[in-house]
Amino acid sequence: MRFEDVVFTIVAAYLIGSFPTAYVIGRLNRINIFEIGSGNMGTANATRALGLKWGLVVWAIDIGKGIIAVLIARALLHPHLGWANTLGALFVVVGHNWSIFATIITGRIRGGKGAATWWGTFLMLVPIPFIAVIAIVFGGIVALTRYISLAVLSGVTLGAISIIMLIVANNGLSIAPGETSEMYLLYAILALAMVFYRHRDNIQRLLAGTERRFGESV
Repeated sequence: MRFEDVVFTIVAAYLIGSFPTAYVIGRLNRINIFEIGSGNMGTANATRALGLKWGLVVWAIDIGKGIIAVLIARALLHPHLGWANTLGALFVVVGHNWSIFATIITGRIRGGKGAATWWGTFLMLVPIPFIAVIAIVFGGIVALTRYISLAVLSGVTLGAISIIMLIVANNGLSIAPGETSEMYLLYAILALAMVFYRHRDNIQRLLAGTERRFGESV
């Protein structure tokens, strides 16, 4: 595994994650997403500002960023699958959460909260049954509470737990010869920490009972 390939993988994943989907979609609809609602360039704020249809477009593209970053990392770092998955998955979330493009546009460090992009990376790493269970839990929490943030935090937490379970089982994640599954633990913990950090204000509002519910306007 060449050093320059690792560096290129990290940079590519970061730049893919940095693409400001909600800002671009907002501009197509003549609004600046950074000046609407929470000012966050994520699915929830886009949905409140633009409606469900455009919110789903933002969500799908941000998921796609996670998938594409992992695929590119695998191509660049083949056959080092463990390193490819971990670096691609982590740095695309970093890019989404602290986007260089959003920073240039706004003049200060800005980004999303990592949920949809994390979901794209998670789809690439774990077996379908785990994905299905977390999707059901996410949908159930939204249906019962209408708190997107609570569903996201619960889903990402379950995702980290599922990866740890697969690491312990040592047969659920794809590992290249000569590599160990512990590197996926790095992904599980750091991705979870990034999503929780970016949702810290949501957590405070959830505890205070002032968090916006899905369907409420900006």
